[in-house]
Amino acid sequence: MVSVSPKITKVGFIGTGVMGSSMAKHIADAGYELHIFSRTKSKASELIEQGMIWHDRPAEIAEICDVVITIVGYPSDVEELYLGEGGLVPSAKQGAVLIDMTTSSPALASRIYKEALIKGVHTLDAPVSGGDIGARNAALSIMVGGDRQTFDAVLPIFERMGKQILLQGGPGAGQHTKMANQIAIASNMIGVCEALVYAKNAGLDLDVVLQSIGTGAAGSWSLTNLAPRIIAGNFEPGFYVKHFIKDMGIALDAAEEMNITLPGLTLARELYTKIADAGLAEKGTQALYQAW
Repeated sequence: MVSVSPKITKVGFIGTGVMGSSMAKHIADAGYELHIFSRTKSKASELIEQGMIWHDRPAEIAEICDVVITIVGYPSDVEELYLGEGGLVPSAKQGAVLIDMTTSSPALASRIYKEALIKGVHTLDAPVSGGDIGARNAALSIMVGGDRQTFDAVLPIFERMGKQILLQGGPGAGQHTKMANQIAIASNMIGVCEALVYAKNAGLDLDVVLQSIGTGAAGSWSLTNLAPRIIAGNFEPGFYVKHFIKDMGIALDAAEEMNITLPGLTLARELYTKIADAGLAEKGTQALYQAW
């Protein structure tokens, strides 16, 4: 096996969206030379103004960078980006590390790992939790799948973006852990929304209710961070409804492969699909409240 590049100086970042732009800034602030690509160049204008180096093709980044980080939309995007013609795996230099932080398919993560190994390239699947707030505050939870040696080599980069960073196991383990995370969030969001609907119809002051239940056994990240947005009528995305529906589909497919049923997740997907069909796919996950 080809070892990881001994000195990491050039880092590529592909996907500078709601979360990716903050993550890229934290890495650049650590002194790494940042090379970036996004499907819409105008959305990366602020990063370019800050000195990050724009490339017109992802392959150009893979050819020169020691580490390339990606956070894109869907498993189909990941597959094309990594394994397609001119993709990251065939373009990356030997010893490079490719880190996919998209929430994607565990099976695809394992496939990318195997294809990359043949090329002398290392990969990690490292999806995150914490949304736009976690990305902005460098406080993401990062769930990693892959080899220990590769994980240890890039840990300083992970530490620029997150607080809870754990190697969960081999290839695909990071994605399986993220599925567990999304399953917990999905049913919890139903509870958060129903609690607020109940409290509102009971004539209670929602802000005062939140002060009480948020510090007790009902407390959760969603209740603390997203319930105030619901109360304020703010449904703008920290994490898109359309992407959450995608994640729930991945989890349900994986559950079917393991011959298990997840009724809470099934209900949550039905409710989220309902609001997406009503035109809320581009809103944040807290927009589930509007299903009621």
